Parts: sequence; structure tokens; C-alpha cells
Amino acid sequence: MATDAVPPGEVDRYLFAEGRHRRLWDLLGGHTLDGGGARFAVWAPNARRVRVVGDWSHWGTDDRAATDLVPQAGTGIWWAVEPRAVAGQRYKFEITGADGSVSLRADPVATCAEVPPGTASGLYRSAYDWRDGPTWQDRRAELNAGRMSVYEVHLGSWRRHPDGRPHSARELAEPLADWAAGLGFTHVELLPVATHPFGGSWGYQVSGYYAPDARLGSPDDLRHLIDVLHDRDLGVLLDWVPAHFPRDEFALAHFDGTALYEHADPRRGSHPDWGTLVFNHGRLEVRNFLVANALYWLDEFHVD
Repeated sequence: MATDAVPPGEVDRYLFAEGRHRRLWDLLGGHTLDGGGARFAVWAPNARRVRVVGDWSHWGTDDRAATDLVPQAGTGIWWAVEPRAVAGQRYKFEITGADGSVSLRADPVATCAEVPPGTASGLYRSAYDWRDGPTWQDRRAELNAGRMSVYEVHLGSWRRHPDGRPHSARELAEPLADWAAGLGFTHVELLPVATHPFGGSWGYQVSGYYAPDARLGSPDDLRHLIDVLHDRDLGVLLDWVPAHFPRDEFALAHFDGTALYEHADPRRGSHPDWGTLVFNHGRLEVRNFLVANALYWLDEFHVD
């Protein structure tokens, strides 16, 4: 992950314009810097103004405390460095839309999110040291080509504390691995683990595609769970939701004052059965967002 304060370069801009930036999470989002502070970038091509607000700025209550992002060479990307931001702080983008509306938005490419019902994004830098490494990667094709017996599990409800709280992914790692391996399963299939607003659901209405559900602990807690499953010779499959997303005003819907991620035509952009919005797969940037997201879970979380 890049940790310097350099704006998007020529190669990044070219790949993004072509819809082929395969590590979009490095280009966009919020990233702490080695020398202090953090850099922020967001795609909002039709916005009139974009600022980042967060814990360091008292959430923009003082107009001088918010940081303006600068548009980058016709890409639709807005970018800035905030020297006061540090790891662990929450943030959102304040977007003045094409229609003049002003809204606070979670970062679409944030890699960490606040525990719901909070909706802010979080600055996070992984410190996880993978144990599966080349050994697991070399065995992946062999295991996936053989007999498959899949244990499907919703982590948020598989085990709960007496007070009803879900266990963290780290707490679930050993008992889940023992249970699935002991029953002879070859794979564990996780129902969606990305950020979603309603904890009583199965997670199929995703609001943060790059941020693991904070109800399950930190992103590194989820990495630990996957590492332990691999250690028990269990493959890890992940339910992924590239079809639709919820209408929550803090997330992707009408993001920059226009139908950006969704189809503008409600006959194609609205899912009547789910009450959700449908991705505009005909748009290069939207396809890039989704393809890069699939690669993100493969690269950063070692799912199979």
C-alpha cells in the first residue's frame, strides 16, 4: 500500500480512465502517511466541492477546520492531504453535489468502518503478518479442484455473547475451524462480511464494499480468522454482492448529486423487490470499482 503524499500520477490516471485500475484501494480512500497525516481521494466527477471532515476537525463545525480536496486533471477524482489526521480516527467526505445539495458521505473505498449504527469511515493500516503464505497459495488450486464440501456460515449469528453481541472474527477463528474441519468440510463459505447497515440481516445490502463489518472486530481480526481456517486446510469462499446496494444517504446512492454508481433510469437502476439501487455496469468506473473490490478480497484477505 502506498503511504506517501503524492497525488495520482500519470499511470494511475490512465488506468482509472480506462477502467483497469486493479488496485483501486491504493489510489482512492483514506491512507495514513509514514511522515504523519493522511491522504484522501474520492471519485465524485459531478461534485461542485468536496471536503474531508473527521475527528481531527470536530466534524467541520468550524468551517476553517475542514480540508478541501482538489480535482485531479479531469479524472473526476478529488485529492488532498490532511496533516492532522492519524490512524484510528473517523472521517467522511462532505460533498456539495451537482444539484447543490450538501451531504456527509462514507468513503466508498474505505478499508475500515465505524460500528453501526455509526456510519463513518475509519483510517486503518493493517499490521497483520500472514501465516498461510506461499504454502497455502501453492495448495489452493489442488484443494479447489478436488472434492468440495462447503460449510456456509453467517459470522454475525453463528455464536453470540450472553448479552446478544456477536463474537469477533478473532474469537470465532478457533471454534469455527475446529467445527468445520471436525465435520469433514473442505471449505467454509462466509455470508457477506462487508459493511452493511442492518445487523439483523444476512449482509446482502452492502454500504462499504472495501470495509469488513466492524461488528466482527477489526479488519485484522478477520484476516486472523481466514488464516486459522487455512491452517486447518479449509478453503474460504466469500459471498460477494456486485448487483445492488442500499439507498442509505450516507453511502453510494446519488453520491455526487447525480446517479453515479446506479443507473439514472429508474427502470434499470431500481430493484423493486429489494428496495435497492442497481449498479450501472455499463460505466467503466463502476465496473472498475467492482472488479477491484473482488481483487481486494483475494489479495488483502486471502479468500479463495
